Amino acid sequence: MKIAVFGQAYKTESLNYILNLLDFLNTKVCDIFLVQDVSDLIKDKTTVRFQTFKPKEALTQKIDYLISVGGDGTILRAAAIIKDSNIPIIGINTGRLGFLATINKEDMLVAIDELLKGNYRISKRSLLEVNTKNNELEKGYALNEISVSGKNTMSMININTYLNDKYLNTYWADGLIIATPTGSTGYSLSCNGPIITPEVQALSITPIAPHNLSIRPLIIKDDTLIKLKIESREKEFLLSMDARVATLQTKAEVNIKKANFQLQMVELNNQSFIKTLREKLLWGNDTRN
Repeated sequence: MKIAVFGQAYKTESLNYILNLLDFLNTKVCDIFLVQDVSDLIKDKTTVRFQTFKPKEALTQKIDYLISVGGDGTILRAAAIIKDSNIPIIGINTGRLGFLATINKEDMLVAIDELLKGNYRISKRSLLEVNTKNNELEKGYALNEISVSGKNTMSMININTYLNDKYLNTYWADGLIIATPTGSTGYSLSCNGPIITPEVQALSITPIAPHNLSIRPLIIKDDTLIKLKIESREKEFLLSMDARVATLQTKAEVNIKKANFQLQMVELNNQSFIKTLREKLLWGNDTRN
């Protein structure tokens, strides 16, 4: 079995969890692939044999599972290299909130043992594909959301929005978020966007600090083609794809649609989105109950 381990920069405590994970996988006689950034930090701290891959390279090996060690941001970066390879991904949470990286680091070895025994199910997550009309931007993908915002944070921008080439609205706001169900509990939620369960075939459009207070988030079918045309006094605006940011000229026309592949997220049998939602948002923990 071939296992890839992905992570970013770590504190000493988190590196210890990586070392424990490698030792455990070694006892299971797995072929281990470790991201270069982490291997550089631990290569003198372990005798476990592994191969390395670079963090911005697509995985070319036939990998059975990818283990992401970090927070939700780490999984988002891992998704960018997995793309359409259909490699199942499981998240170990050494960060904070963790809607995607749902396994507590203290439960890591038990969870990975369950994974290797096949005691899990796959939650298929939609991604967004984004490009521009005149190819100013290389085609990109996002698991959580695509957002546009002004480069100068002191100025609002006008975002002319079209759904399947039909004019919807011009948002006069700090920005606009197009979120998947997976991303509905992230940036969009912090801007009063709706929570969408992963199996729902929908996207949300959430304005960031709109000038017109009657403007509210909108749910649309996920097969809708979204076109954004930006107007601003500034010459440039920012386009974010999860944790990656690009600067584009204001004249650029942004096209967003659902990608033609899905991310395979591992859920152990004792996990569910509803359980994660309840625990992370502290629902039912009101001291008056």
